[in-house]
Amino acid sequence: MSAKSLDVIVIGAGPGGYVAAIRAAQLGKKVAIVEREHMGGICLNWGCIPTKAMLRSSEVFHLMNHAKDYGLSATGVSYDLDAVVKRSRGVAKQLNGGVGHLMKKNKVTVVMGEASLPAKGKVSVKTDKGVEELTAPAIILATGARARELPGLEADGDLVWTYKHALVPPRMPKKLLVIGSGAIGIEFASFYNTLGADTTVVEVMDRVLPVEDAEISAFAKKAFVKQGMTIMEKAMVKQLDRGKGSVTAHIETGGKVEKHSFDTVISAVGIVGNVEGLGLEKLGVKIDRTHVVTDEYCRTGVEGLYAIGDIAGAPWLAHKASHEGVMVAELIAGGHPHPVKPESIAGCTYCHPQVASVGLTEAKAKEAGYDVKVGRFPFIGNGKAIALGEPEGLVKTVFDAKTGELLGAHMIGAEVTELIQGYVVGRALETTEEDLMNTVFPHPTLSEMMHESVLDAYGRAIHI
Repeated sequence: MSAKSLDVIVIGAGPGGYVAAIRAAQLGKKVAIVEREHMGGICLNWGCIPTKAMLRSSEVFHLMNHAKDYGLSATGVSYDLDAVVKRSRGVAKQLNGGVGHLMKKNKVTVVMGEASLPAKGKVSVKTDKGVEELTAPAIILATGARARELPGLEADGDLVWTYKHALVPPRMPKKLLVIGSGAIGIEFASFYNTLGADTTVVEVMDRVLPVEDAEISAFAKKAFVKQGMTIMEKAMVKQLDRGKGSVTAHIETGGKVEKHSFDTVISAVGIVGNVEGLGLEKLGVKIDRTHVVTDEYCRTGVEGLYAIGDIAGAPWLAHKASHEGVMVAELIAGGHPHPVKPESIAGCTYCHPQVASVGLTEAKAKEAGYDVKVGRFPFIGNGKAIALGEPEGLVKTVFDAKTGELLGAHMIGAEVTELIQGYVVGRALETTEEDLMNTVFPHPTLSEMMHESVLDAYGRAIHI
C-alpha cells in the first residue's frame, strides 16, 4: 500500500497538536493528525478540564456549608463522590467530541494509532487495521507528557494514585498524603481536603507552590493550614510500606525520618516527556531529560521536524502548547510569527484560594539585576471581594524602577485565574506603569485591585 502524501502531519491531538492541525488547515495545508488514545489529549480528558469540574463541585460544597454567612440556610449538606466524578467525566466527554467535530470541520484527517518516524518526512502508524504510512515535508511532534514515578513510590491505583486515579477514585480518602505541592498536587489536595479528607502535603522544596513568588507561597500555606491541611516543607518521602488498606510513609524532615500512616497517597512529583518509541534518536533529534531540545521556533534541528507543548519542555501548560501550535503552523505556511516567550505565559492553580502569576517573581527580578518597585493590594481593601465573602487574597506587582516595565504580577484569591490575563495583555503590549495607572478599571470589580497594586508600587494607592 502506498504512503498517503500530506503537507503536515501532527503527532498527538492534545491542546498543542489539535490546534496546530486546525491552524495549518486554515492556512490551506493538507493535514493529518495521529492520536493513540483520546482526542484532546491529557489536558482535556485527564487534566485541566476534568479537574476544574471536580474543583467546581468542591467549591459549591464549601459555599453550601457556609450558606449562613450569606444569610441563607442549607441543612443536611452532603455529596455523592460518584456523581461528582460522573459530572467531571461528562464534561471531558463533551469536549472530546467537540475536538472531533473541529477536525471534521477543518478537513483534518484523523488517524487513530501509535506513530513512529522511520525516516525523515515519514510517519508509520500502527492502527487496529494494520500499519498506515504517511509522508509530509513538515511533521509536528505534540506527544505530551505523563506523570513521573519515583522508585518505591510507584502508583498501584489502590493505595497509591497518580492524577488519573485521583480523577476516578475507587473511594473517598479518609487520611490522604499528597507528594508534591505544584499545581497538580495542590489542586487535588484542595479538592479532597474540602470534601473532608485529613490531608497532608509533603514538599521537598522550602515552600509550597515553589515556582510562585515567595510572598504568594507564604500566603497560600497560611490559607491551606487554616483549612486544616498539614503542610510539610523541606521534606521527602523516602519509602512507602503498603499494607492492607493503609500505607506507612517514611518522611524525612530536618534530618530525621518519621513514620506516618495514610489510607491513600497521591504522587504528583512532576512529569516526563513522551519521547519513547518514536525513533527520534535515530533521526538525530537531541533529547534532554525526556524532553526534545528545540530553538525558539520549536525547530528540532532536523529539517521539517518540530516539537511543541510538554514534550518540548517548560512551562508545561496547555495554553503554551496551543500558542506554539499556531506559531509552528504559521511558520510552516511561510509566515513570520513571533516566537513564544515563556516568561509571558501565565501560570494558574485552581486550588482554594486560586493562584495566578506571570513574569518574574520579586526575587528573580532582583537576581536578574533589576532595581524594582513592588506594589501590593489586599482583597480586604476591595468592595467586591468583601461583598463576595472572599476577603482573603493579595495582588502583587513588580516593576523595573528605571523603565516602568511590568516585570511580573502575582495573585492569590478568588477568581485570580480570570484576572491575570489583564497583566498578560499588558506585558504583551509592553505596557508601562503609566499606561496602567491611566487605565480606568470598572467599579465594583475585583480588577480594581490590579489597578491599586500598580498605584501602590509608586506610592499612590487610594484604598490602603
